[in-house]
Amino acid sequence: MAEGSKHGQGLPPAMTRLVRELSRLPGIGEKTASRLAFNLLGRPRDDVIALAEALLEMKERIGLCESCLGLSDSARCHICSDPARDPSVICVVEGPADLMAMERSRSFSGLYHVLHGALAPLDGIGPDDIRIKDLMTRLGGEPPVAEVVIATNATVEGEATALYLARLIKPLSIRVTRLARGLPVGGDLEYSDAATLTSALSGRREI
Repeated sequence: MAEGSKHGQGLPPAMTRLVRELSRLPGIGEKTASRLAFNLLGRPRDDVIALAEALLEMKERIGLCESCLGLSDSARCHICSDPARDPSVICVVEGPADLMAMERSRSFSGLYHVLHGALAPLDGIGPDDIRIKDLMTRLGGEPPVAEVVIATNATVEGEATALYLARLIKPLSIRVTRLARGLPVGGDLEYSDAATLTSALSGRREI
């Protein structure tokens, strides 16, 4: 029997709908969705309303920073607006979660650029499908950039993206570095601990 046909067996329609919607989230199967639904059912009404309002606020207010393309509830995120950050160094990451991981390490004081993906030709994802053009536009503008730290994940796609970016950026006479191999091969940046990221950042190498 298909998973979709099993949703909500013996449940009222409202619960069935909630389980179905929760199951659409990544990493949430039917059993986990059912547990979450029952947990929410047992919570005070104010808690459920607060959760619903938080979800709506997130959807309505959160967009992309016009500079780094990270998540922001204003035109420019708080990192890009911080005068204490060093605009001459840009760290390139695959997604917003990777940016958050780098910030947790408290080892990077520059700015970021979020690609929103990585090159994956076998999946039909090429340079025009991620935010590479936006990065190149930033690098050709003001203030001048002295170094680009490529912090894509240590996967086949991440490595391919890093090499592609290095070839594009080097003719601009900008230093291009890659995080050191303290990161496990095949691992995602967002799941790395702060100490590992700090070591990888301090030991970054030119590519």
